[in-house]
Parts: sequence; C-alpha cells; structure tokens
Amino acid sequence: MHHVDLFEGLATTRAIRRYTDAPVPETDLAKMLFGATRAPSGSNRQPFRFIVLRDSEIAREAKAIVGEAARSLWAHKRSRDGYDTGSGKQLDSPKTRMAASMEQYVANFERVPVLILPALLRHREPTPTEGASIYPACQNLLLAARALGYGGVLTSWQAVCENELKTLLNLPENATIAATITIGVPAGKHGPVRRRPLRELVYEDQWDQAPSWAIDPPGTEFTQAGPPKLSLNSRANPL
Repeated sequence: MHHVDLFEGLATTRAIRRYTDAPVPETDLAKMLFGATRAPSGSNRQPFRFIVLRDSEIAREAKAIVGEAARSLWAHKRSRDGYDTGSGKQLDSPKTRMAASMEQYVANFERVPVLILPALLRHREPTPTEGASIYPACQNLLLAARALGYGGVLTSWQAVCENELKTLLNLPENATIAATITIGVPAGKHGPVRRRPLRELVYEDQWDQAPSWAIDPPGTEFTQAGPPKLSLNSRANPL
C-alpha cells in the first residue's frame, strides 16, 4: 500500500461517493476510529461518539432511513440549484459530473460498506461553537481513511431523519447526530483537490490583503467554485 504522508493526505483527500462492494476490515475500522478519537475538543471533554453501521439488521434499516432522506434532499437541491440548466446541459461539464456523482451516490446509498454517524453529547444548551468539539474528529476520520487507502464523504443527510435514527439506535436525549459519513474502498481514486488560490483565501494584517508569501506549491490546480470576488484587489496578480 502506498504510504500517504500528512501533507499528501491533506492535499488529496477527495469526497469519495462511489465504492466497491469490498468490506472494510475491523482492524482498519479500529485504526480509523482511533485517529478520529485523537482529535481535540472543548475542554478536552471528548463529547463525540461514533456509531458504526455495517451489515446488521439495524445497520440496514439505518441505511434505508438515511438513503430515503438523501434522495429527497438531493432531488430538492438538484432542482433548486439548477443542476440541469446552463452548463448542466453539457455532457462533460463539472456541474454535470457533480450531478451524476451525487445521483449515483444517493441511488445506491443502502449499499455503502460503512455508514458512520458521529454524535455529539451535549452537557448544556446548544451553542454556536459546539461543532468545534466534533467536526475535527470527523476530519481526522476521513484523513485516517485516506491514509489506509479508503475513501469517504461527510454530508448532513441525517438532518431530516434524526429523530427516527435516534429511536432506532437508542441514542440518549442529550445526543445529537452531527453528520453522516460513508466509508469504503473507492471505485475511483483519490487525487489532488482543486481549491481557490492561497492568495484569495489568506490575508495578512487587513481584510483582502494577500501576503507576498501566500504562494501555492508548483503544479497546484485551482477551481472557480465559491462566492464571487468582492474587489479588484482580490483579482490582482492571479497565479
């Protein structure tokens, strides 16, 4: 297996939505979850818990619940965001490829090898910062999966079926499901992710002032996705 160092993992951990039917060995699951549980949390309380769902009767029922929610939410988003208009009518546009990837993902959700539901145990009323105590653990999980040759993706499909899942999985009242994560052997492959240039995202001293040292590594590929630039200054000297 190719060794993935930390920076390679950070730069190549794509959202993987297509998996083979190969199971994920328990030894690898243990390594991934170990990595996840090393993440920081507020006051080091470690309020995160991970519910792993593979092929039991309960797991199949949970996947069916989330799969139904995923298909409904994606259909709404596909229509609302115009995935079938504009460049979405071109056979090989990024928009069309994204729509095809999402369609395949939700249509086959019940077949994902591993569904992981990260839960947050609240010890007080919800706060705007509580996500800081669970989402780093979710990212650790995805990076650990990448390091072991697996792929995964984090979504929020659980948002519309949380009560049903909590009943099925016997979650305590103070637990909330923070995300939906699927893991498996990629049917495709990982590769360099494309993001905006560093100078568009990093400022020094003042807003919209890109530092001279904000230079992307040679060979970095970029995306045009994201909110529009707000000033001429942020468009100056593009890499």
